[in-house]
Amino acid sequence: MISAYQRPRAVAAELQSQITRRKFVSSMEITANPKITQTKEYFQYNHTDSCKFSRWTSRESYVFMYARPWEKVVNFYSNVVNGHTTLHQLFGAKTHRIPDNTSIEPSDESDFVITPSQKRAGRWARMNFKIILSYHGGSFDGWQKQPGLNTVQEVIEKSLGKFVDERKAGLLKDKGLPLEGNVVVAGRTDKGVTGFQQVCSFYTWREDVRPQDIEEAINCTLPGKLRVISVAQVPRTFHPNFSAKWRRYLYIFPLNAGEADEEDATIVYDGKTSDQKNNGNDIIIQGNLESAVDDEKDDSERESIKKPTKFKVSKVNTLLQQLEGKLLSYKMFARDTKPARNTGPPTECFFFHARATQVTLTIDTKKGEYSEAMCIELVANRFLRKMVRVLVATSIREAAAGADDDALIKLMDATCRRATAPPAPPDGLCLFDVGYNDFDSQTCLIL
Repeated sequence: MISAYQRPRAVAAELQSQITRRKFVSSMEITANPKITQTKEYFQYNHTDSCKFSRWTSRESYVFMYARPWEKVVNFYSNVVNGHTTLHQLFGAKTHRIPDNTSIEPSDESDFVITPSQKRAGRWARMNFKIILSYHGGSFDGWQKQPGLNTVQEVIEKSLGKFVDERKAGLLKDKGLPLEGNVVVAGRTDKGVTGFQQVCSFYTWREDVRPQDIEEAINCTLPGKLRVISVAQVPRTFHPNFSAKWRRYLYIFPLNAGEADEEDATIVYDGKTSDQKNNGNDIIIQGNLESAVDDEKDDSERESIKKPTKFKVSKVNTLLQQLEGKLLSYKMFARDTKPARNTGPPTECFFFHARATQVTLTIDTKKGEYSEAMCIELVANRFLRKMVRVLVATSIREAAAGADDDALIKLMDATCRRATAPPAPPDGLCLFDVGYNDFDSQTCLIL
């Protein structure tokens, strides 16, 4: 498995290898059948709207995203999950007041308080618990249980096996299945994605189970990687996914030195860099971008192509703000969705809040090590698969190219998904929280 530290070189090498393999296969097919005309394997989507610089191709965008010090973001999320770093330290005065004690239960719990009149007998008397979790995405292979993989769901359900009622325990034993509980989650996260206040539920017909028992059982499984923020008993009508009214995601994108303050630079693909002020990290990125350019371009064409190497955080913020308060179809920003969900209401999402700002990550307080990053906050009623990561990557690409402020809105009417950029790395994504009351703008992290 390739670590985060090896990704920049590995990605560039893999891209070059893929180009070589495809050219070899194409030449073999033409030799075997002379009637076959040679065509390009890849082509860039033809954007109709203009921009200041040429847009990155999909391969160039992919390399630009992955050639970053992602280990800093991964370590920061680890400190957040363990309670070593607070959100107030991350955002500072750029946000509304955030409680330093991040383990405080969200204020929307009042809608799910059990009253004596709600108590029922028999099989309707099952105990339903709402569990709020915090887990480090880099330590798991995603949420959903899969054979042979270390997933959050598998760890949670194994720890809840001791609370299963006798009837279900007998059924599991007869089928030869392990003694595990069953949890329902508000939203499944991919491999590498962190969950800060992920919500799931668990039910049992045993009346002797207490919330603190569940908390202790989960916390002792993987200390430092998985932590329970709170457990509360709720009515059986509560569903983590269907009862939710909004979700909030954060994406932290590490910045190189001077990237947010200086003017956008350009690079000419003739083997020479046009900006002499770039630091070492930028030079690595530029070299990777150059290797991803289609090798079939001749020298004269390469000399005429100028590509951006930097972007402005303020421009990304302007692009994202155009999405607020609008119900739009995000099918162009989705990935891995079924054909039935490509059109109509299933692809429509409403954004309550979409902002970006520059933040400072605390790397080592004792040594005084800090790192600059861009944080994107997205709050919507729902999200499609990989939609956040594609939206982040596309907004950065459009900001770097100097596109119009409504560039993301225009992409909604694109004819194919090649119009949007490949998904950004999962390392920077975090499911921050899930809301069950109407969204309150006073809870926004980024003003």
